[in-house]
Amino acid sequence: MFIGLDLGTSGLKAVLMDDGGNVLASAAASYPNPHPHPGWSEQHPQDWIDACTKVMDRLKAADPSAIGSVRAIGLSGQMHGATLIDEAGKVLRPAVLWNDTRAYDEAKVLDHDPQMREITGNIVFPGFTAPKLLWLEKNEPELFARIHKVLLPKDYLRFWLTGEYATEMSDASGTAWLDVGGRRWSETALTLSHMHLDQMPALYEGTEVTGQLRPSLGAQWGITGAVDVVGGGGDNAVAACATGCLSEGQGFVSLGTSGVLLAAKNTCAPAPQTAVHTFCHAVPDRWYQMGVILAATDSLNWLSRTLDQDAATLANSLPDTIDGPADLLFLPYLSGERTPHNNAHVRGAFIGLDISHGPKDMTQAVMEGVSFALADCLDALRSTGTSLRSLLALGGGTRSAFWCETIATALNLPLDLPASGEYGAASGAARLAMASQTGQSVEAIMSPPPIGRTIDPRPELADRYAAQWARYRRLYQAVTV
Repeated sequence: MFIGLDLGTSGLKAVLMDDGGNVLASAAASYPNPHPHPGWSEQHPQDWIDACTKVMDRLKAADPSAIGSVRAIGLSGQMHGATLIDEAGKVLRPAVLWNDTRAYDEAKVLDHDPQMREITGNIVFPGFTAPKLLWLEKNEPELFARIHKVLLPKDYLRFWLTGEYATEMSDASGTAWLDVGGRRWSETALTLSHMHLDQMPALYEGTEVTGQLRPSLGAQWGITGAVDVVGGGGDNAVAACATGCLSEGQGFVSLGTSGVLLAAKNTCAPAPQTAVHTFCHAVPDRWYQMGVILAATDSLNWLSRTLDQDAATLANSLPDTIDGPADLLFLPYLSGERTPHNNAHVRGAFIGLDISHGPKDMTQAVMEGVSFALADCLDALRSTGTSLRSLLALGGGTRSAFWCETIATALNLPLDLPASGEYGAASGAARLAMASQTGQSVEAIMSPPPIGRTIDPRPELADRYAAQWARYRRLYQAVTV
C-alpha cells in the first residue's frame, strides 16, 4: 500500500493506493489562506500539520487493515512558498506563498542579472522563492538573520513526518536557486539572493527515498513497520505523473486555483523570454514547460463571493454547449499575471458592462477570460517549439462542460477528460511512492488514464473566438499599471 499527500493552497488531500494503482480511500481537510495586506498571501505551517493529522486519521478509519500495510508515502505540494526554519527547527513566521507578489521589486533586481536566467532557465517571477528572501532581508532583518533552512511547503510537511531537511528537483526548480539543466543547487544564484548552500535542504529525485516516517506517527496511524517517504514533487509535475504526461508531445490543461498549460519535455530547452516556466520533472532525466495564469477557478470564486452566489450555481446557469463569445469581456488578472506578461501589478477588469448584464453574463465572461488567458499560454509554448495535438483536462473547473468547450475552441485543441478515477496530484504522489519500491518503470506505473469523453473545438465558431481573443489581448494595455 502507498499513500499520496497533496498539500494545496486551500487544503490537503490524501489517497491510499494499492500496488495496482487502485485508490482504496481518500480524505481531505481545508485550511485558511490569509491575505493580511494587498498582494500578500500567507499560511501558517501548523495548519498543514493539523490537516495532515486529520486526513491520516480519516484514512485509518476508512480502511484500517490496508493502512497497516503502507510501505511508502509520496508528497506533492503548492510551489514557491518560503517556510523559514530556525536552528531549533521552529517556524519563524507564516509561510509566504506562491501567489504573494510583495517581492516584485526584488524579483526585478534579481532578474536584471543575466546570470539568473542563464542558470535557472526562467524569469525570476515575484512569486518565486528567492525574491521573497530578499524582501525579508530588507523588511524583517532580525528574522532573516535567524534563518537556518528555507523549506518549500510540502518539504516542511516532510520535515514533520521524518525529521529530514530534503526536497526534490521539480519543486526546487521554482525557487530561482536551482540549475534546472544540471539538476543541482546553484551557489551563484544563492549568492545573488544573499543566501547560502547550507540553508538549502538536500536534493533528491522525486522517486528517491528522502527519509523514514517517524515511528511515533506510524504507531498513531496504525502503520506497522518502516515507511519510506519519497521525494514527490511540485503539484503540476506530480499531476503529470498521475496522468502519464512524461514525454515529448504529451500535455494537460489544469483548471484549479491557478490555470496551467503543461507540456512534457525530454530535454531541457528553456526560453525565459516567453515567460514560460522550464522546470525539472518529478521523474529523473525529464523536464516540462508550462504557461501559468494566477487566477483560473480563483476568478470564478471571486465572482461567487462578490455576488454572494455559490460558484457551482453560477457555473450551472450556463448551458452545456457554447454559441459564441459574450459581448462582455473579463480580464482575469486579479492577482497579477505570469505567462506571458510577468506583471505582478496588472489587475483585472470587466470591459463592456451594460445595465442589462447579470450574474449569468458575468459568469460567461469570467470563463471566457480565463480561456483566453490559457490561449496566451499556448501561444507562448508554441513559440518555444512545443507541439501539442490534444490536451488532457484536469481540475475542478472541468466539471463545467461550457467552460471545457470554450477552452477547446479558444485553443483549437481537443480536450480529453479522464474517465472517473483519481488523477490529481495526490494520486501522482502515491505513484511516485510506488516507483520507489516496486522496481517497475515510471512509464508502467504512470500510464495515461482511460478517456471518458473528448470535447472537440467548434470550428464554425473559431473565427468569432479568435476575434474576441485578439480584442482581449489589445485590452491588456488598458489595465497595465
